[in-house]
Parts: sequence; C-alpha cells; structure tokens
Amino acid sequence: MEILTGDPITTCLSPLVHDMICNVGFELREICDINSIVTQNGEVCWKAITDCVSYAESGQSLDYRTSVQRLGPVCEAIHLHILSLTRVQFEIQYSPWFQWTTNLELFLEIFDALESLQSAAISLSVMKLASCLERALGDVFLLIGRECPFLLRDLIASAELAQVFGHAVMDVLKVFMGSPQGLNLRNVLWHGFASPQDIPPKYCSAMLLLTAGLGQLLKSYLHQANVTLAHRPFVALTNLEDVTLFPGVTSEVLSALETVMMKSTFLLKIMLPYWEMAVTKFKLHRFADCTMLLLSQLEAGLRRVFAAVNKCPDRLLTAESTILYTTFDEILAKYLNDGSINQLPHFLGEPTMEFLWDFLNYQEGPRIRDRLSHGEINLCEFPEEAASQLLTFSLVLLLRFTEEDTLSELKVLTCEKSLRMWPVLSLPEEPFQEADRLEGNSEACACKSLISKILNELYNHMPGSACTLNDLDGLSQEKWPQLLGGLCSSRIRTLFCPRVVLEVLVVLRGISSQCQRASDQVTASLQLRHRQWVERRLRSRQRQNYLRMLSSVGLLSPVIFLILLLLALELVSVHTVHSKSIQERQQYLRFLKLILQYTENLVVYTSQEKNKWNETINLTHAVLLKIWTFSEKKQMLMHLAKKSTNKVGES
Repeated sequence: MEILTGDPITTCLSPLVHDMICNVGFELREICDINSIVTQNGEVCWKAITDCVSYAESGQSLDYRTSVQRLGPVCEAIHLHILSLTRVQFEIQYSPWFQWTTNLELFLEIFDALESLQSAAISLSVMKLASCLERALGDVFLLIGRECPFLLRDLIASAELAQVFGHAVMDVLKVFMGSPQGLNLRNVLWHGFASPQDIPPKYCSAMLLLTAGLGQLLKSYLHQANVTLAHRPFVALTNLEDVTLFPGVTSEVLSALETVMMKSTFLLKIMLPYWEMAVTKFKLHRFADCTMLLLSQLEAGLRRVFAAVNKCPDRLLTAESTILYTTFDEILAKYLNDGSINQLPHFLGEPTMEFLWDFLNYQEGPRIRDRLSHGEINLCEFPEEAASQLLTFSLVLLLRFTEEDTLSELKVLTCEKSLRMWPVLSLPEEPFQEADRLEGNSEACACKSLISKILNELYNHMPGSACTLNDLDGLSQEKWPQLLGGLCSSRIRTLFCPRVVLEVLVVLRGISSQCQRASDQVTASLQLRHRQWVERRLRSRQRQNYLRMLSSVGLLSPVIFLILLLLALELVSVHTVHSKSIQERQQYLRFLKLILQYTENLVVYTSQEKNKWNETINLTHAVLLKIWTFSEKKQMLMHLAKKSTNKVGES
C-alpha cells in the first residue's frame, strides 16, 4: 500500500536517543577489572557501579549522558564475565540471588539468549527482564508503602525503594530504564522503537547482574528489618471469550504469515527478526513470548500508519525527554494532542479499532499489553487463545498492506506450475501398453467421465466463460495458466473476515497445500524412476510399479487441476458463505474437508514409501463422485454468487 512506501528506514530511534543507546556507552575505551565489580562468589560490589553515576553541578539531578559514558566499560566487563561462564556455573553462582523475583527460570533463559548472540532474543530478554523486575520491585515497595506506583519510572524514583536499596543504587536503575533521558531500555523496546541491532547485548548482561545484586541487598534489608517479602498473586486474563474473533491458528495460518511478512509494507525490514521470532515462539508454545513481540511490533507498524495518515512523520521516531512518545495511547485516541481529529480510526475502519480497544484498552477487557509489560501475568500460563487472536489479527493487518492477492498466497498458481513439471518422457513401448490397459479400466473410465462433467460445470462459473468441454483431450496443460491466472487476479476483501469466512479459507488453504505436496513428490518420483529406468537399475517389481505410476499420473494431473480450479472459484466467492444457514455452512465445510482428506491421502499414497498407485484411482473415483453429487445440489459458493449476480441483473 502506497501510504507506507518510501526510503528504507534504518532506525526508529531519534538521533539523540540512538546516540545515547548505541554510541555513548562505547566512548570510553578503558578496560574495567571484573574483580572490582563482582567477587568470585558472585557478590556484586555496588560501589564500583554507583561511583560511575554522575550528577549535575547542583548535585540534585543526574547527568545521564556522563553516567552512561562511565558505565560503558563496567557493562562491557560484566558482559564478558557472563559470556565466560557455563550455564551450570551461572546457575550455581547467581540463582540464589534471583529467587526474590520468583522467576529463576527466566534468568536462565536470558543467559541462554546472551550465549546465542541472537539480537532479537536479547531484545526480548530485556523486555521480559524489565517486566519481571518491575513486578518484583513493586513487591518490595509494598514492604513499606501502601499503593504501588503504576509506572516503572515512578516506582524506581520512590522513596520506599530508596529506603530498601539506597539512593545511589536506584540512580543506577534510573540510568538503565527509569528515565527517557537515560538508556530507557524498557520503553524503547516495549513501544517498538528499537530494532534488534539497536540494543547492545552488554546492557542486557548488566541488567542481569544488577538484578542479582538487588537480591543481595534485599536479603540484608529483610534480615535487618526482620520482615518477609510477600509476593502478589499473578493476574488471570479475563473476558477472553468476549474478544475472540478469529478461529484458532493452524499451520496454514503460520505459513501464510511467514510468507506475507516478507512482502508487507506494514513492517519495517529492520524489525523482521522480531516477526520471525514471534512465529517461532508460537510454534514452540511460548505464547507469552510471541505476544510480547507482536504487541511491540503492532505498535511500531501502527505508529507508521498513524504518522502517515495524520501527516506528522516526525512522530515515527522516539521522542526526547521534552516531547511525548507516540504510543498506543496516542495512536488509538480520537483526537491528536493539538485537538484535531486522529485520522487513523477512519483509515483502519471501525472493526480494526474495536479489536484493538477491546484487546488493549478497555478496563474490563484483558488489557494484555499493560499486564504483560508490568509483569502481572505468569508467563508460563499465558493462554494460547490470546496469542492466537493477536497472531491472526497481525496476519490480517499485514495482508492489508501487501500488494499480493490472497489467491497467490494460497499456492494455487504455484501448484499449477508444479503440475506442468510432470514430465512427458520418451519411453519404451511397454509403458504405453500399460497406459492402454488403464484405458480399459472401468473405474479409470468413470473418473474421466466425471472429470469432464465436473469441469464443464466449473467452466460455467468462470467469469465471462461460456465454453464447454467434451472430453479430456480438450484439457491441454497450455490452457491451465490462463484459466487459473485470470481467477487469481481477482481481488478479495481480507480485512477482518468473519469467523465463518476464515474457517473456509483455512480448509481451502489446507487443500492447496496438500495438492502442492502431492505434485512435488510425484515430480520427484517420476524423475527418479525415469532415470533408474533408462539406466536399467529397476528391479522387476519396481518396473511394474513405475508402469502403474505412469498410468495413474495421466489421470491425477487433470484431477489436481480440477481441484485447483474449484478452489479458485470458491475463493473468489468466499464471502457468499454468509448467505448459507448454519446447517448449510456445516454441510459445506464437511464437503471441503472430504476433499482435504482426499488430498491428504493422495500425499500418503503417492509417496516413495507407499507407491499405492492403483489405490489412488479408487480414491479419486470416490472423491469425484462426492464432488459431482455436491455440485448437483448447487450448494457451492460459486452457485450462490451466480444466484446473487442474477438477482442484481433482474432488478
């Protein structure tokens, strides 16, 4: 979509913020002795760290730039120290000091991420560490105070935490994530400003060690004050059923997302590693991780659209301390700060805005963003349905900003190209004799007759087509690209498809994927067996099986084309499924799932392990009968679309 085209963006950090995070902490080249920062037993020497914090001449306010500059070598030493440890060494040395957060496993995962050197994983680690630390610091605050501050910066600046940990220690935390004038790592990541390459790994290592150091200080305070730290219970997400719009995520949805995110202008290429990791995390059932990544990237993408439709490109970047960040609060608001109307709701449409408000903003809703970012949810128990809804919503948004049409994503054209690769090879007389034998097979003849009848019916629903097909000889492969290509150029509305439409799309995509698999493995088998035939390397049984294969593929090729044509016609008419009753929809879905089952069986039977070529004829005859029977009832979507068109023409 043109609204998001333009010169490639290399960072969403403003010049001053980018300089602070990516450069200032690297200006001092001095080597810091790790033994002055942490002892052999893993005890943090806080004075070596707090001495790096610098203050303005008045002595009251922090000098953030100088503090980051002086902390740079300390962070580098900590990072090298962490990387020098094995996982077992790290766990033995530091695990006791993470217990106060009630999430030891998280810190072991962060260690693994640092060892992996994957930038996206390290950025996610900082996000998770920040939310976990905020929750734990809130528990400590409640040892003294009554109402925990909602914002992390207010929590870090509180007198209550200074009483427990000391003012100097809390000033260190302010430099890392308590002020927009400092590194502000929590906000630049959670609000989707920082790309993976924007976050130096050494700051993740430093925050890891600081959290252990806070645990050591807390232990001393609890002993001296003779009190016990109580942990607030996690919040359970409520009312998820009220915001459930999409069906569950399938492998087909994930495949579509992986394809579309490579083409959509909604996301910046510098952010692509986050999207790729989100899909990976969902596959691994790490639903909280997936959701964290998606939330930050949805905010980043929507901020781009917000800046474009409201003609304020400067709002795309992180702001300085004197200017507000452009976050979900501004993006989803009715009015801009100057009182003018926000154009984003009008551009996205009411359904999109309702989903975002339901999911993120309404107090009675799940408010997933707030609860995840503030550490209120148990990450291990994060519900799959929440991640599933957000993932499917993301696919819909990506599709809106993708030039490719939906049919192309359904692999129809790709599968048709694969079919044309089935080679017609010059072979000895024997295969042709076998093919002649198949001609006399009653079931094969019945299949050919059904194919002709069904194709004639399908052709009647081709746009502007009045052609008929008398026999399979008229079905030359040269015609296939033209027929399917015309349908695949049709535009189909995809934004916020209702659940029933998505259910149909999922099954259609499943059928096309199985057709693709069957076609690809038949191509591979044909090429292999032909080479072995020519080289006389086939045993007697293999030769007979090869002959059966050659006889069968002559029938399977037009059958798969028939199914692809059926898919394309149904997809073009997919929105007419609304006109069906609930019972009719169920019958229609059962019909599609019968075809899906056939294609799945076809994949199994045509594999090199099975080679059940005669059985494929039986399967094919059965499914063709079911397709013809259902077609005669005029209950396909193409039939409903034609009825609708006729009514319009008559009125």
